[in-house]
Amino acid sequence: MLLLPLLFAVGIAGGILMGRYFFTTRLDPREQKLHTMLGMIEEQYVDEVDMDSLLEQLYPKLLSLLDPHSAYIPASELQAVTEDLEGSFSGVGVSFQILNDTVNIIEVVAGGPAEKVGLLPGDKILKADSVDLTGKGASNEMVFKNLRGQKGTSVSLLIDRSTSKKPLTYDVVRGDVPVNSVDADYLLNDTIGYVKVSKFARTTYNEFHQALAGLRLDGARNFVIDLRGNSGGYMDQAILMAQEFLPKGCMIVYTKGKMPEFQSIAITEESGQFLNFPVVVLMDEYSASASEIFAGAIQDNDRGLVVGRRSFGKGLVQNQTILPDSSGVRLTIARYYTPSGRSIQKDYKAGGSDGYDLDISNRFAHGEFYSRDSIRLDESRIFYTGTGRKVYGGGGIMPDLFVPEDTTGLTSYYLQVVNAGLIQKYAYKVAQSYREVLQNARNLTQFNKVLPRDNTLLEGFVEYAAANGVPARWYYIRKSRQLILSQLKAIIARDTLGYSAFVEMLNQSDPTVAEALRALKAGESPVLIHPTEEEFVEAAKKMKQKN
Repeated sequence: MLLLPLLFAVGIAGGILMGRYFFTTRLDPREQKLHTMLGMIEEQYVDEVDMDSLLEQLYPKLLSLLDPHSAYIPASELQAVTEDLEGSFSGVGVSFQILNDTVNIIEVVAGGPAEKVGLLPGDKILKADSVDLTGKGASNEMVFKNLRGQKGTSVSLLIDRSTSKKPLTYDVVRGDVPVNSVDADYLLNDTIGYVKVSKFARTTYNEFHQALAGLRLDGARNFVIDLRGNSGGYMDQAILMAQEFLPKGCMIVYTKGKMPEFQSIAITEESGQFLNFPVVVLMDEYSASASEIFAGAIQDNDRGLVVGRRSFGKGLVQNQTILPDSSGVRLTIARYYTPSGRSIQKDYKAGGSDGYDLDISNRFAHGEFYSRDSIRLDESRIFYTGTGRKVYGGGGIMPDLFVPEDTTGLTSYYLQVVNAGLIQKYAYKVAQSYREVLQNARNLTQFNKVLPRDNTLLEGFVEYAAANGVPARWYYIRKSRQLILSQLKAIIARDTLGYSAFVEMLNQSDPTVAEALRALKAGESPVLIHPTEEEFVEAAKKMKQKN
């Protein structure tokens, strides 16, 4: 009989607790429900719970139920995630590569803290302060953690240099290190300038405009803009870049969102400085977001050619908000549309990213990388440019001139040496041997004259690979000859002359660059490469009326 009063007492106690959670706060019902659940977990759950840790796991899960690009960024990661787009970060100013469990400096940023104290390409970083950066524990994350830091702080680096018998110590005061988004700009020939843009950061437009202006002074009258591998960034930078090639009154992009402030349209206010210069844009399956805005504006306005392969297909706009605890939320707040009115966002299922993430792999499996006919176009999403050309919405930007992925030279031998990292390791070894001479080269012509001849370079590599576990198989080596030599030379150029030389060397045998050159030289195009300003404006009016 004592059981009944006990149960009654428990019921009352439970009612008090429930009342505390459900009736003492005046929150939105959805907020109240979450608040109640968290309170119950914290006070009633049988085991001790780290609520901060629990919530940090909850936030990304919550945003993952929306679309593939909305994301939660923990405070510990926010700086690293955003600094590459901000134009600079604080550190010592070196590019490095981990080879043979050792941090090898491959480039010293001009004017950066490392250059000021005398660090050189080819130096090996053994320690940062008391932290050992060698051995199997060496990782990119470890190096970033110890080399980057607050501006004005100092780090002591223990350096192994081939010309010194003893390790050297350099005390480097961390400072602002510029993050370049224009990786290379040079003349492909006397009249065609090439600019590679790797990201859309805060400083991209300024870098881009400076590159165009410099090439124009050098004689460029046509431009190839390489956006392959460029996953995007700040939308405004893409708009500013596109504006340079368009006349006054042309639409570049417009957005549609739930809130009025997320509804916008970008129209050129003045004619661009490079309006009368033919332009080709290079794209591939990794060109996304802001890259697609730029390419879409060029294509839909019948301004130039898009050459390469179908782009990624990201037509969602994110707004980044910094939360009180210094974490961040990137929330999709709008969709963007190219001037013809098409959304190039590929299909996705809310809360299910597996199929979305596998899209590139599926394209490969369907043969899309090798044949234009394998591309699955959605006939229900047809749009038209101002001159009446047919373009497609959904699933990225379709190129005007398709270039299949280059598989020339791919053999089992090549894959073996690549997977073992032997091309990079041997290239670095050669760069060390020829560094002093190669650094005096003013261009790739002089660079190639200093390097060993192709046969000597290839034979040296084959011997090195054999000594490191990959025996010579000359039938396959001959098939992969040009591919191996091209990559060896490019990496050596990068390690001695900088990243721009790396890009330039690879471009010499790049079929997509070759197709762009051919199209510009021949003037072959289904679009008006050189229309009048009046034609542009008339086309822009037609698209505005449609939208």
